[in-house]
Amino acid sequence: MKRITILGATGSIGRNCLQVIKTYSGEFNVVGLSTHHRVDLLYEQCLQFKPEMVCITGKDFPIEFFEKFKHLGIEITTGKDGLIELASRSDIDMLVNGLVGSSGLLPTLAAIEQGINIALANKEILVMAGEIITSLAEQKDVKILPVDSEHSAIFQCIQGENQSEINRLILTASGGPFKKLSAEQLENVTLEQALKHPKWYMGNKITIDSATLMNKGLEVIEAHWLFRVPISQIEVVIHPESIIHSMVEFVDGAIKAQLGIPDMKIAIQYALTYPHRKFIQNERLTFNLINKLTFELPDFQLFPACKLAYESIKIGGTAPAVLNAANEEAIKNFIQQKIKFNVITKLVEKALEQHQPVLNPDLDNILAADLWARNFVKNAIEQNEVLVVEF
Repeated sequence: MKRITILGATGSIGRNCLQVIKTYSGEFNVVGLSTHHRVDLLYEQCLQFKPEMVCITGKDFPIEFFEKFKHLGIEITTGKDGLIELASRSDIDMLVNGLVGSSGLLPTLAAIEQGINIALANKEILVMAGEIITSLAEQKDVKILPVDSEHSAIFQCIQGENQSEINRLILTASGGPFKKLSAEQLENVTLEQALKHPKWYMGNKITIDSATLMNKGLEVIEAHWLFRVPISQIEVVIHPESIIHSMVEFVDGAIKAQLGIPDMKIAIQYALTYPHRKFIQNERLTFNLINKLTFELPDFQLFPACKLAYESIKIGGTAPAVLNAANEEAIKNFIQQKIKFNVITKLVEKALEQHQPVLNPDLDNILAADLWARNFVKNAIEQNEVLVVEF
């Protein structure tokens, strides 16, 4: 029986992961779960899956839940240190990292140090520290199995293939909700509009990333580290139908594509059961109902976030960490309605312009760059150095 801990158990990845585990309950044992602030849902999950340990990273949660968890015989940890403790237990076989943002970096490194395989949905940590994570995983003989649908698609396409014969990785994108808007219209996008993704139900941060196309830029960097393919050989194509989840072109011009309905449980289950496949009771792709599959190139002039991601990895060193942290901080301020939608990417661009990158960084350099970028964005907004809007 595979023993599994899930970071971000109450988010979309975590909830879907638990659905997969429930389907094959005889093959998996849930050891640990974490949440940031949805403690009530975490408690419901504990009633069903009976983990040995939980971690709550948020503050100001109802204190009575401590007694509720203890009554179930569950050990409780809190905060960043608790998350690291939960992730690095020596008695687990796989860590599912369903966190969003930089918070997943240190727990993942701690798990890899313990030789624990990783099912990864937390793309931001590879953006920040891809070289450190992948090198440590190789040293510890740890598998990093992608959970994002695009990277799972690529992973599935390269099974049985020779790495040296890969010519291109082609990441597909839905295009988000604003692909038909003008620059003027983008200035007036509301928070409510930005949180309405046309295909996927996701958390706030990743949904807004999808709207700016930053999500696809982060995925380009993630693919670079996961598959060790040069950034110049990774492309993005807009595919509104979201039927093809990504493609791989080989040196002879042949292209493999992974197709399926938009259902994140497929990628999650493949990571949990790799190298085997299991039946899923879900909707299936019916080709007679598909009238067309369309593709177009992204407009990097209108949506420059993806282009900034390419530029950051070309700069190298701590630049991608700055890209990620500035983006996270800008999105937080957009959600708080302190800046306009189109200012998110402007702040990221300004941070990259001002940052002095450290090449071949260690973990301390990366964490310092992350903090610098967050402070840069905060100060830029406070000093009104970007277009700030009153609501």
